Order: sequence, then C-alpha cells, then structure tokens
Amino acid sequence: MKKYAAIIVLFIVIISQSCSRHDHVERPRIVVGLVIDQMRWDYLYRYAGLYGKDGFKRLMCDGFSCQNTMISYLPSFTAPGHACVYTGSVPAIHGIAGNSWTENATGAAVYCVDDPHVWLHGDNTKAPSMSPSNLTVTTVTDEYRLATNMASRVYGVALKDRGSILPAGHLANAAYWYNDKTGEFTTSTYYANQSPDWLQAFNKRKPGDSMVKLGWRLLKDSKSYTESTVDATNYEKALKGEKVPVFPHVFDSLADSDRYAIIKTIPAGNTYTFMMAEACMEGEHLGKGRDAADFIAISLSSTDYAGHQFGPNSMEVEDMFLRLDREIAAFLKYMDRMYGKDNYLVFLTADHGGAHNANFLTDNDVPAGSVNAGFATQLDDYLLKELKVKKEVKLDVKTHQPIENKESVTRGMNNYQVFLNDSFILKYKLDREKVKATALHWLRSRPEVAYAVDLEQGGQSLLPEPLRSMITNGYYPRRSGALEFILQPGWYENGGRTTGTTHGTWNPYDTHIPLLWYGWHIHHGESYNQVQMVDIAPTVAALLHIQMPNGCVGKPIWDVMQKK
Repeated sequence: MKKYAAIIVLFIVIISQSCSRHDHVERPRIVVGLVIDQMRWDYLYRYAGLYGKDGFKRLMCDGFSCQNTMISYLPSFTAPGHACVYTGSVPAIHGIAGNSWTENATGAAVYCVDDPHVWLHGDNTKAPSMSPSNLTVTTVTDEYRLATNMASRVYGVALKDRGSILPAGHLANAAYWYNDKTGEFTTSTYYANQSPDWLQAFNKRKPGDSMVKLGWRLLKDSKSYTESTVDATNYEKALKGEKVPVFPHVFDSLADSDRYAIIKTIPAGNTYTFMMAEACMEGEHLGKGRDAADFIAISLSSTDYAGHQFGPNSMEVEDMFLRLDREIAAFLKYMDRMYGKDNYLVFLTADHGGAHNANFLTDNDVPAGSVNAGFATQLDDYLLKELKVKKEVKLDVKTHQPIENKESVTRGMNNYQVFLNDSFILKYKLDREKVKATALHWLRSRPEVAYAVDLEQGGQSLLPEPLRSMITNGYYPRRSGALEFILQPGWYENGGRTTGTTHGTWNPYDTHIPLLWYGWHIHHGESYNQVQMVDIAPTVAALLHIQMPNGCVGKPIWDVMQKK
C-alpha cells in the first residue's frame, strides 16, 4: 500500500512541476523579421565563397534553414509577399492582390497601401497618404499585440512604404518608410499625429546624404566577382547621371532630390535602413520591457531596386549581397550587445525572387522574352475589330473637330491579368461572356502565352499544379482581373525594358525563397521538406504561444518547432 501511495505522490509532483512551467509564458525579448526584397534562394549559395562567417553563414550554420520554401499564389510581387509572410494568408483572403490594382466596382486605380483619410507627418497640404487599411486580415504582429493586451510594441521599418506598413499590421505602434523627396524617414497620421523626438533627431542628422556622397565602389577586387558578367553589359541600365553602368558609381553631380532617390538603388539604402531600425529600437527601448516582448519588422528594399536596374548576373547585384552580408553580421552583433545572444528571435526570408534578364538568356540560347505595354494595346485592337465595335465620334470642346476616342474594351493589364472595362461593355451593349471568350482566344494564340484562363468562371481545371492552386490563391474578385495569362518560362512583363529584371510569375526563380531561423529556442539544422511562405506566420505564432492571424491558411513548420 505504501508503495502505491509513493507512486501517486511522485505522479502528483511531476504533474505539478510540469504545469508550473506554463505559469509564465516564455518569450524572447524581441522578435526581428528580416525580409530581403527580391532575394532568390540560390543567392545563399551563389555568393557563399565571398560571404563572411558572421552574416548569412552565421544564420545558416547556427540557425535552422528551410531549404525548400515556396510561394503558393500569383502574382509574386512585393506587396502580396510582405502581406503573406506576416498574415500566413494569400491574396484571395488578405486582399493585397498586387502592388496596385483596379477596383472592379469603381474602375479606380489603387495602390496597395493607399488611404485617403490619412496624410504624411509634416504635410500641411494633407494630401492622401498610406496605411494598412486595404489589408483585410490580421498579421502575426497584430496578434502579438492582442495576445499581450497591447503591452508588446510593434514597429515596421523599410525604404518602401509597403515593405514597412503591411508587415507592421493594423495595430502597430508605427511604421516608418523613406521619403525620397526629403531624404528622411516618415510615417502617416494613421499611427500618430506627430513624429517622436528620436525620429526627428535621426532625420536631422541626414545620414543618407553622406553615404550617397561616398558613391558606390566594389567591396573587393573586381577579379573576385566570379559570379557576375563583366562590368557594363547591355543587360544593365545606367543610374541617373551616368552614361554607362560601370564601377565606380559616383553621384557628385546629382542634385539633392536625385541623390535622395538614388540611395534606394545602392547598398547605402540597406545601411540606412539598419541605422533607422536601430534608432527605432533604441528610441522606443524595444526589448526592454518586463512582461511582454517586442517585434520589429525590417524590410531591405535596395536589393530589389538594384535587381530591377542591373539584373541578377551583374557585378552590382553581387556586390549588393556581399555588402548586405556585412550589414547582417553587424546587425547580429548589435543584437548580441543589446539583448544577449539567446534572447532574441530572428527569421529571414524574401518577398519574392527574380528572373534572369531575358536578353541574357536568349544570348545564351535559352528561350525567353518580355512583353510590354503594346501587348495590352494589341489585345484591345483585336477586341474592337472582332466584336465590330464602332466607337462614338468625340469632338474637341473648343474646335469641335474630331479627336481620338481612347475608350477601350479593357482597362488594361496588370498583375498578369486582363481587367475588363464594364462601363464600355455596357455602353456599347456587348456580350460580356463573348468579350472574355474573344480575349482568351487571342491570348491563347500568342506563342509567348502558355495558358490563359477565365478567373470568373473558375476555368483553371485544365492547368497543371501548382499553377491551378496558385491562380486560385491569388484571385480576389473585387481587385483582380477577369482573365489571367501565364507566360512561357523565361518570359515576363517588363514594360518594354531590355535591361535589369523583374518578377511576378509562378516559376521557381520568382517563387523559391530563403527562410532562415535563428536565436531564441532555434536549434541548428536544415530541412528540404517543402514548406510555403504562408507557414512563416503560424510558426512565429506557435513559437510565441499566440493565436495565428485570423486569415491564416498555413501551418507551423514542425522541423523548426523541434526542441534542441
């Protein structure tokens, strides 16, 4: 009898000890989300021979790498990517259907973070500015605030407004972005009516000005850049004030307004962003609270600007990532000093990748190409002809002479979608289904188009996976077009430019992204199990023991969740 009593007592002790572990929710002092704009997954390895040991390699060697992380929706652009990372959701649910879109109900062109009810700090004209109001769901940063009764503090920092606002969410204490008209970081009245003192002091220093004046020179000897083409090719576009895109890039002749803009495309833009993030962390005393941890969402945007300007095979992009590697190393050491090595949680990912320049591919006998604005015009002309539309004659109000009637059957193409002009269709009494069928016939006849589907009729059934689900996940009826077209591999929309690169397609070069976890409760390892971008937010939520965002469709990544 005594034996059984002892066992029962021991069992009670074990249970009580186990439960006591959950009396206090353990969390890191601060969570840092790093999203690197237009970072292909293979950049972790392509430039590895020149990376130091304390940047990307520290995250990979001491942290956990999800090697096969994919985007599961279209289009693969910046705004949907940042929204997806932090909501665990897709455009069909979170509503950020692109960087911009056309509202089908009104025909209005909308930028992803437009908000007519707020304005920039210091703007006496009160011109409409930006907020997260177009995002229809919560972010993991919102859920963190809710879970701690608003005790945790959340901030977003990026050069791009959308790269700061969308990650920070609806309940953020503030989101800060770069104003290239003034060379300063700013925010809108959505967050507060006045900038904090630390931000005003930071902006007064004008650190970006001095960095731009230093120009952009190669970090290493030019012979070290073995992962690039020669300096200055036809695949690159010269920066403003330059005749050719070659190192060193010098900006002495630029006016102030042009220097403010140029910083976005050079490594100094990333330096400036980290400086701003650290100023925010110190100014707001982030990670110093007793009962609740804080969160800062940092997006590095200069990598994207450089990719669009020079393309992924340029010395500029290689040098950009070598310098970013150093910036990350310095930032991690800063975090060590501020919080202690094991007291902060970092995840690093990208909003999308980027394609090889189409001309670079064709010059190397790989099928590729790009479509420009003329593509949409050709479709409109075809529709007018096939539907036998006779547009009304318009007269100049002064001369009463006939002028060009620019009305069209479509509102144009955006996000690899065709937006119909329903006002035109109604005015000229066209059969809408016939309009769509005619447009689909033209699209499918084009050699550069692999597939074209009617989004409104769910016409994706004959598409192979993952295209079918990616189109479904990206379709938000109020903000998406009526039709979607998928270009052949290697093809993209690029406004007719022959230089640089872009993104937005389903292909792995656009949708295979890095995902690294480091710090608090993260064990070393790697996994090649496929996970999705939507899995990032629920993994963060699980680590922090909070509810996942309210539109989340992802699931926690088990490999990351395992104990050391």
